[in-house]
Amino acid sequence: MATRVQFENNNEVGVFSRLTNGYCLVGIGGSENFYSVFESELADHIPVIHTSIAGTRIIGRMCVGNSKGLLLPNTTTDQEMLHIRNSLPEKVVVQRVEERLSALGNCICTNDYVALTHTDLDRETEEIVADVLGVEVFRQTIAGNVLVGSYCVLTNQGGMVHPRTSVEDQDELSSLLQVPIVAGTVNRGSDVIAAGLTCNDWSAFCGLDTTSTEISVIESIFKLRNARPSTIVTEMRSSLIDAMQQ
Repeated sequence: MATRVQFENNNEVGVFSRLTNGYCLVGIGGSENFYSVFESELADHIPVIHTSIAGTRIIGRMCVGNSKGLLLPNTTTDQEMLHIRNSLPEKVVVQRVEERLSALGNCICTNDYVALTHTDLDRETEEIVADVLGVEVFRQTIAGNVLVGSYCVLTNQGGMVHPRTSVEDQDELSSLLQVPIVAGTVNRGSDVIAAGLTCNDWSAFCGLDTTSTEISVIESIFKLRNARPSTIVTEMRSSLIDAMQQ
């Protein structure tokens, strides 16, 4: 299900949060209401961590991660790094990256298998992304924009890109990423998809201005209708099998 939410009267929820299948980071200093929306939806399944990165609350734009790892800019303080590392599940690798393009969330877009990156990203950073996040990396633009992290939201179920992305580009991205891709908007027509939307395989959070049409596109491409965390599904499946065997 997709949930509408605001961060202190701001609809750009993807700027203040980073959601993956293994954890969720939210910027400190938001209202209790903002946190409770995330926690009520996620806390039973994954940790919801309140943090800042490099002293800022715009954590969704500063870091990039998936269920295997988390990459932070080199401006992240030791204290923040320690707090994040202690709060995350043990299997998640946390690493700081020396990169000129330090807003990693704007330059890299990833799910658990594939990452799209800014065309000017350092070769070294590309290798770190592949290594820490355990993904295949492709340098790409979306509708002529190099900031792939801002104009694309990706999960293991599907992806949403800038509304001006041509059908040919959507097909190319879809075959590259091996997931269905759709062009769309959030927050009543905003084309900066990743700023207004953050999602994983079973839940999504978008700005309060997002229209019902936009939400239905989001829920359909990310397969969020009746979606559940994979652990629950696996448990249900095994209990069903047990019941059948008895």
